[in-house]
Amino acid sequence: MSEEPLRYSREELAEFEQIIQDKLTAARKEVAFIKETLSRKNDSGTDNTASSSKVLEDGADTAEKESLNQLASRQMKFIQQLENALIRIKNGTYGVCIGTGKLIPKERLRAVPHTQHSIEAKMARRD
Repeated sequence: MSEEPLRYSREELAEFEQIIQDKLTAARKEVAFIKETLSRKNDSGTDNTASSSKVLEDGADTAEKESLNQLASRQMKFIQQLENALIRIKNGTYGVCIGTGKLIPKERLRAVPHTQHSIEAKMARRD
């Protein structure tokens, strides 16, 4: 009877590190795009001689800015989670469920590389 491994190999960790780096690159590009979009919205280039219909446009602009700010905030949180996953790779704790102490399946880590919980632990937390 073979024992279940407690850690992923260096080769496996290198695969996960590449997945995380790719997701980090994409997330950082998205945040940069959102910030650029927000800065363009702040500099509309129009003067203040518009009619009263401008009030409706201002409301829509405000809602859109709020939506973009929320999206940027979520992306920044995602980036932080990915960076924390890289730290766990470096210190040897990546892929170990903090709830069960068992290895998180590779399929789950490929889908959600920043997770710290196996499906089993995540479901137990909901109960």
